Order: sequence, then C-alpha cells, then structure tokens
Amino acid sequence: MTTAAQAPPKTSPQTPPQTLGFLLLENFTLISLASAIEPLRMANQLAGRELYRWYTLSMDGNAVRASDGLQVTPDASTTVPLALDTVIVCGGVAPHRSVQREHVGWLQAQARRSRRLGSVCTGSWALARAGLLDGYEASVHWECLAAMQEAFPKVSLTTRLFSIDRDRATSSGGTAPLDMMLTLIGRDHGRELSAGISEMFIYDRVRGEQDQQRVPLKHVLGTTQPRLLEIVALMEANLEEPISLDELADYVNVSRRQLERLFQKNLHCSPSRYYLKLRLTRARQLLKQTPMSIIEVASACGFVSTPHFSKCYREYFGIPPRDERLSSSAVELVPPVRLGEAAASMLQTAAAFEALPNEPVSSAMTALDQARGEPTYASVRLRT
Repeated sequence: MTTAAQAPPKTSPQTPPQTLGFLLLENFTLISLASAIEPLRMANQLAGRELYRWYTLSMDGNAVRASDGLQVTPDASTTVPLALDTVIVCGGVAPHRSVQREHVGWLQAQARRSRRLGSVCTGSWALARAGLLDGYEASVHWECLAAMQEAFPKVSLTTRLFSIDRDRATSSGGTAPLDMMLTLIGRDHGRELSAGISEMFIYDRVRGEQDQQRVPLKHVLGTTQPRLLEIVALMEANLEEPISLDELADYVNVSRRQLERLFQKNLHCSPSRYYLKLRLTRARQLLKQTPMSIIEVASACGFVSTPHFSKCYREYFGIPPRDERLSSSAVELVPPVRLGEAAASMLQTAAAFEALPNEPVSSAMTALDQARGEPTYASVRLRT
C-alpha cells in the first residue's frame, strides 16, 4: 500500500489488486485483525471491483487462537508462495512468547523480497525482533511500550495511534488499525473512498498520524508517585475552571517548589505546561468530534479569550483551531456509477488476474461477489 504522502495513483479495471498477507501470532487480538481487514473489504465494495486482496497466514497453516479464545483457520501457511505486496503481523497478548524463530526468519525473507511490512496491536514486536524496525518510527499498544523500549533501543517508538514511516506501517491496538488502513486507502485511491468507508462503518472521525494513544499515567509511573497521580487527576477533573498551582500543591500537602520538581523529574515538563497540554488535547477532541463553536470550545477548556486560545493551540499543534475544524470535515461522495459498468469492471479484473497455481482463493472475491446486491456497491468512482 502507498506509504508516502503523494497523489493517488491512477487506477483502471486492469490495475492488479494489492495483495496483503496477515500473519497471525498466537493470542492475537481479533478486534485489531478485523479493524485492518474490514476497510479493505469495504473499499472493494464501494469501488465495485477488487482493489485489495488478502490472505490470513500462520507458519504451519493450522488454526491460531485469538486472545478471546476464538480460533481462526488461516487461508494458507507461510510455505505457500504467495505474490504478496504487503505483510502485516497481527499480535496481541504476550508477544515476547508468541514470536518464534520461524516468524523472525520468514519476516526477514519478506524484507529481502522488498515487501512492505506492517503490524497491528503488538505485532511490531515481531518486526523489531527481526531487526526490521531499526531506525524506523513505530507504534505499539501502550501496554507493550515500556518493554519494547527496553528490548529494542534502535527502534524509535512513539505513543501515536499509528506510524507510517517509509515502507513500514505500524499500528497500536483496538480500532487504531482502522484509522491506519483508512489513511493508506486514502493515499492509494483518494479521500472520497476513505470517507465513504468511514461512513459505512459509522465512524465519525478518521484519526490521523498525529493522534496519540491515551496512555494511563499510572502505567507510566507505576505506584511510586501517588501524589503526582492525584494532582493529575485533579487537573483532568478541572479543565473548564483550572485550579491554580498553589491550590494543587495544597491539596496534596506539598510546596509549590516540590510540585515543580515532581513534574520535572517524572514528566519532564512544568506543571503549568502539563495542565495546558491536557486542556489543549481536550479542545482538539471537541473541535473534531462536536459542532461546538471555537468560542465555546475555548470556554469549555478554561481559556478566558478566544485569541489566547488560538495562539496557544497553534503553538502546540502547529495549526489554528479554525483550520483544525476544516481539516476534519467530512468529504462528500461522488455520484455513483451504473451497476452494469461496475460489474463488468469486476469481471474483467477477475479474469485478468487469476490465482496462481496452488494459490489459495482470497476471501476478497467472495466478499465482493456477495456485496454486488448492496445499494452501496460501486457507489464511489475512483480517479482515473
């Protein structure tokens, strides 16, 4: 999938589908796998032809148990010579135990074939263990963040929901893979298709590369700083009417100077800066997720004037609140094409790109055939 910020490539019925292999690790999280595959299915449905083809894989082809106990029977083993464009590792619970030497060797072989690599949830552990994330920015579920930082110091780990760095696309868990895939689909085929998919999934806002995971502070600090955790909880509960630093210090029986030291030592910033970050982060959520005016957002986040709010917002996020609101506006879909044209397009594509001998049949075509009766089938015209 396209990973550089660029104009969508021209597409035609004769363009072969991009093929993705999802490598399932033991105890992978099912929600992350579904969040990554479902956007591909819907992209095919809305386009009316096979833009993407996918296979689920395991090392031996046997069923793999997800973290919720359900078992998924993969389409193929990794010994089947599939013509993959991208490999995505699906991780979950305890990746340090589920990643085996065989996984590492196979992933390194895929990298030697110049295939794009990615991961969801804790799958980036496998890529890092294979040495395939050295020098790359990467995302992982926050629960695994500290352990990965310790185990793989050459990887530039981030708390972002997902990271797209050259030919690597890594995502944290839950529904974050959906955001990553929508971003990649938008780069491949345009924002109209990405917006159409999010509408079908009743997904109000596609989160971007700069959106952060909400990492619980107690996970970062552990139980060693109960006073700091209490102060932050007070800050979070009082965003509309901020409490003064002197009052915060009094609440937990420390001096103003001790308060400053607590924040500098553990959070590497002043308490006032941290408080401002909380208020601006809340403001960004309100701008993107509600119809509240900028004045109302400023007031709800404790800013006494709109100009001061706009100045602080721009300094922190690099974009004024007004532009932030405009950037999150939904894109209207283009008029639909006739079903007959879309069906013919799909048949031409299927005929032109038949499976290789001994290659398993991708479920993408089955899903696309079943979608032909849906009213949204071929409702997005791709750029040609």
